[in-house]
Amino acid sequence: MTPAQCRAARALLNWSQFDLVEHSGVSQKSITDYERGATTRPFRRTRTALVAAFEAAGIEFINRGVRMRASSSRARPIQKPST
Repeated sequence: MTPAQCRAARALLNWSQFDLVEHSGVSQKSITDYERGATTRPFRRTRTALVAAFEAAGIEFINRGVRMRASSSRARPIQKPST
């Protein structure tokens, strides 16, 4: 997970950094430092906790991006346009 993926995952979930703290148990300073690039290689346990929190919320990491898992309860079905 890159810093950009971390920010993107939070955006998809509409989570603040504090929300991520609550879900992951990682300190806000560690999250802030990682997202702004001050820490490019977080401790393994930190990265594992962040990824686990995002995956539990329905985030899927793909290539260099993120998306909501299709089976996620947070994912909404695509609406077909009215004709």
